[in-house]
Amino acid sequence: MKFTLSWLSTFVSIDGLDPDQLADRLTMLGLEVEAVEKLYQGLDAILTARVVSVRPHPDADRLTLCDVDTGQETVQVVCGAPNVRAGLVTAIALPGVSLPGGMKIRKARVRGEQSLGMLCSARELGLGDDHSGIIELDPDLAPGRPLTEALGLDDTMIEIDLTPNRPDCASVIGIAREVAGFTGSPLRQPVTEVPVLTGEDVDFKVTIAEPGLCPRYAARRLSNVRVGPSPWWLQRQLLAVGMRPINNIVDVTNFVMLEYGQPLHAFDFTRLEGGEIVVRLPQPDEKRFTTLDGVEREIEPDMLMICDARRPVAVAGVMGGLDSEVTDTTTEILLESACFDPVSIRRTARRLNLPSEASYRFERGVDPELATRAMERAVQLMADVAGAEIRPSGIDEYPGRKEPLRLDLRVGRVNALLGVELDSGRVASYLRSIGFEVADDSQDVLSVTVPSFRIDIEREVDLVEEIARLVGYNEIPVTSPRISMEYPRHDELRTLRRQAAEILTAQGFYEAINYSFTAERHHDLMGLAADDPRRSVTRLLNPLTEDQAVMRTMLLPGLLENIRRNINFQRPDIRLFEIGKIFLQKKEGEQPEERFQVCAVMSGGRYPGARPLYFAGRETDFFDIKGAAECLLEALRIRRGEGGVDFVVDRERAQPYSDPELALQIVARGQEIGRVGRLNTRAAKGFSLKQEVYFFELDLEDLIALPRQAREFKPLPRYPSVRRDIALVVPDQVPAGDLLQATLDQKERFVESVDIFDVYRGKPIADGMKSVALTVTYRSPEQTLDDETVDRIHQKIVNSLMATFGARYREGME
Repeated sequence: MKFTLSWLSTFVSIDGLDPDQLADRLTMLGLEVEAVEKLYQGLDAILTARVVSVRPHPDADRLTLCDVDTGQETVQVVCGAPNVRAGLVTAIALPGVSLPGGMKIRKARVRGEQSLGMLCSARELGLGDDHSGIIELDPDLAPGRPLTEALGLDDTMIEIDLTPNRPDCASVIGIAREVAGFTGSPLRQPVTEVPVLTGEDVDFKVTIAEPGLCPRYAARRLSNVRVGPSPWWLQRQLLAVGMRPINNIVDVTNFVMLEYGQPLHAFDFTRLEGGEIVVRLPQPDEKRFTTLDGVEREIEPDMLMICDARRPVAVAGVMGGLDSEVTDTTTEILLESACFDPVSIRRTARRLNLPSEASYRFERGVDPELATRAMERAVQLMADVAGAEIRPSGIDEYPGRKEPLRLDLRVGRVNALLGVELDSGRVASYLRSIGFEVADDSQDVLSVTVPSFRIDIEREVDLVEEIARLVGYNEIPVTSPRISMEYPRHDELRTLRRQAAEILTAQGFYEAINYSFTAERHHDLMGLAADDPRRSVTRLLNPLTEDQAVMRTMLLPGLLENIRRNINFQRPDIRLFEIGKIFLQKKEGEQPEERFQVCAVMSGGRYPGARPLYFAGRETDFFDIKGAAECLLEALRIRRGEGGVDFVVDRERAQPYSDPELALQIVARGQEIGRVGRLNTRAAKGFSLKQEVYFFELDLEDLIALPRQAREFKPLPRYPSVRRDIALVVPDQVPAGDLLQATLDQKERFVESVDIFDVYRGKPIADGMKSVALTVTYRSPEQTLDDETVDRIHQKIVNSLMATFGARYREGME
C-alpha cells in the first residue's frame, strides 16, 4: 500500500512528525513500512518557462526556434514538439541540469542554431508516459519558479507491506485512522452524508443471482459526462503512488479506491444491453471473455461475472470487459460499488493470472458498509472533474447485511495480559480513536462494538492487542521470566530408550520404526497358543487395511517382515532393532496397557558389508545375539547374578516361535523379562524366511525397575596378571555358563575375570559328556602374585567345580 504525506494530511494532522518518525510509529503499530521515498528530487532545478515567440528553423522543417522567458532572461531553444506555441507555459531544463533519466543538458548548436536548454515532455520529467509534446502547464504560472514548487511536487511517498489480516489499511483513510489513534488528532472524512439509494425513479435494474458470492451491489447513473484528461492534482496523486492516469472517469475510480479501499468500476451505460446488471455465474455456452487489456480469456463455471441482460461485461472484482469500457465518446455512465466473496475473487484472479489493485483488496476482504460512501465520493468527484450530471437515486442491493459484532472487554484482563495499569476510561479512549464504539466507559467490563472494517477482530484478546498497539509496545514494561534453578527431572524411561538405542547402534544395528497397528494373522504365524495373553488385541474401528487392523502386542513380527523385505531386495545380512510400545488388552472395553519393549534381530553374515575374501562363510549364530543382549545389559550397568538378571535355560517356558534347543530366558527376581533365541522353522516359513534368524526381546519397563551398578573408576593395574586354564568334562546337560558363574560366586579376591574359551563334544569325550575350558585371570592390586599363591587358589576353584558339577579333568589336563 502506497500513499503520500500530502494525501495523508488531508485526513489527519501529522504536524510535528517527519517521515522517518511517522514510519517508525506505523511499524510499531504493526504496519511495517517497507520504503520511505522523497518524490521528484531530480526536478528541483527544472524551471517553469513561457514561450515568448516561435519561428521556423532555417535549416530544418520539423524544428522551431523558440524565445523562452525563464524568469531571469530570455533564451533561444531549438524545439521539435508539435504543440509548442507562443504563450505556452512549460518546463525548461537549462544547461548544466540533469533530468531524472540521467541525461545532462548542455549548450548545443542544432543545425547551426544555438540552443540554450531543453523544453521537456511529461515522460522526460518522470511525470507520466506522454511524449507526444512538451508538457503544458497552467498559463497563470509565472516563469522562473522551480517546477516542484509550481506543481506541488515536494512530497514523500511511504509504502507499507500489509499483512493479510488488515485490509482496512489498504486505503489512505485506513492509514489516517491509525495515525489518528496515536496522535489524538481527529479523522477528517471527505464524505459526511451518504444518501439512501431507494431504487426509485431509476431506468436500470440490478439482480444478484449469487448472494453468497456478492453480499452487496450498489449502482448509480451519471449523465452528460465529458471524458478527458484529469486535472493535474488528480494525476499527481496517482503518479505519486505508481498509477498511470488514463482519463478523468477511470482516474476517479482509482483515486477513490486508494482513498477508501473500495474498488469501483464505471460502465458505458449505452453499451449495457437491456439496461440491466446481473451478478451471476457463467452460462454453459459462455466460455471466453475479453477483458479491458484486450486479452481474450477462458472463464470457468465457478467464476463470478457481472453481466448485462445478454452477456458478461466484467469479471467480478478483477477486471472489466472491453465491450463496456468507458471511452472518449462515453456520455452515460453506470457506476458500480460492490463487495464480493474473498475466496471467489482470489481463486478467479489466480486462475486467470490477472492480479489487479481491485482483486488485491477484494481478496483480503472489503468492508460492505463502504460501498455507498465510496460511491458518493466518486460521484462528487466526477461531477467536479467531468461535469457529470448526478441522477438523484440509485440501487443498493444488500442481501448479506450482518449485525455488528459486540464483545465484552475486561479492563482487568487488559492490565493482566499487558502488565500495565489502565483505567476503563483510558481503554475506551484508545478504542474510540480507531473507530470502535464503547457503550459505557465507567464499567470494569466494557461493551465494545467492532466496526465492520475490522474483520480481524473476533475475540476479547484481539481487543487487548489493539490496546497494546496504541499504548506502544515500547511502553509495555519488560519483566524477566522466573526460572527455577533446579535441575530438570528427566523421564527415566525415555532416557533408557535413548541409551538402549545408542548402545545397539554402536554394535552395528540399524533402528527400525514400524506401525503400531498390524495384522492379527501374525499371532498364528508366530504359533501363539489360543489362551496366550498376546492374542487379546485392541481392534481399530476404521483400519486402513486388513493388515493394519489391530494394535500390536509384539515387536518381533514387524522386524521379521523387515527382514523378508530386505532379503527380497538382496540385502541378506541384517541387524535391526526396534524400541516401541506394545498394547495388551487386559479387559474388553478398557484402554489397553501400553508397555515399551526392545527387540533386536540378526540374520545372514556375521559381518554385514565386509569383504567376502576375508569373511566368507562366517554366519551369525546364537552366541552373536546373546552377546548383543549381554552387551546391552552390561552397558546399562544392570547387575548379573544375584539381585540382577540371569540367562537361564527352561525349555518348558520357551516361546512357541523359538527353537527349544537354542533358547534362553532373561530372568530378574524370578520373573521373565525377556528372551534370546533362534526363530524356529515353522515361524520362519510363515514369514517366508529361508535363512536363520536370531532375536532377543526385553521389556524396558521391567528393566528400569532393576538397580544399576554405580559407575566406578579404577586406576590402571600396577602389577602383572597371571592366567590359568581349567578344562573339565561335565555332563552335557550342565550349561557352560553355570561353571563360569560358579567360579565367580566363590568370590576369591584375586580372581579378576573368568571367560569360557572352548566347549567341545566328540571323541575322545564320552557320549553324553562335553569338555568346557575356562581361563581365569588372577591379579593383586598390592603386589606381584607368586606361583604358589595362584596355584593354591586355582586348585581350590577346580575342586569346588568338580564337587558341584560332578566334573573331572579332561585327559591330558591333570
